[in-house]
Amino acid sequence: MGAGPPKSKLEQVQVTVGAIDRPVVFFDGVCNFCNSSVNLLIALDRKSRFLFASLQSETAKKLVPGIAARLDGTEASMVLYDSGKLKLKSDAILGIGVLLGFPWSLARIGYIFPRFLRNSIYGWIARNRYKWFGKKEVCMIPDPKVKDRFLP
Repeated sequence: MGAGPPKSKLEQVQVTVGAIDRPVVFFDGVCNFCNSSVNLLIALDRKSRFLFASLQSETAKKLVPGIAARLDGTEASMVLYDSGKLKLKSDAILGIGVLLGFPWSLARIGYIFPRFLRNSIYGWIARNRYKWFGKKEVCMIPDPKVKDRFLP
């Protein structure tokens, strides 16, 4: 009896991150727009539901190996891990809104638009984010008040 068919890359990633029981937002740690978005998310997340890790971090390399490489380099800006699944691009953004609760959960209305359309808009913003908002040479250092919500 064999071990069954080999798992896909995404299934392997899901198994790797399966030990985390809270949603994790993986973000481009050198992107000014992404860092501002994370700071806003921290302020909106009054129940501290989310954990955070930059896509450049050791945690991302261990928990979601190759995720940045599997996404187009210009579009690897935000990834949501929740309940054993990775959500990418516009699904990640909408998923974050839903998890925040009302009124942000109204973001679920965005799912009525086809994914290709949502991802086209997401990709356009992601491709231009460094040009519009700039980038840092190193990843952000979290405020000591919320440092415990950041995975190393």
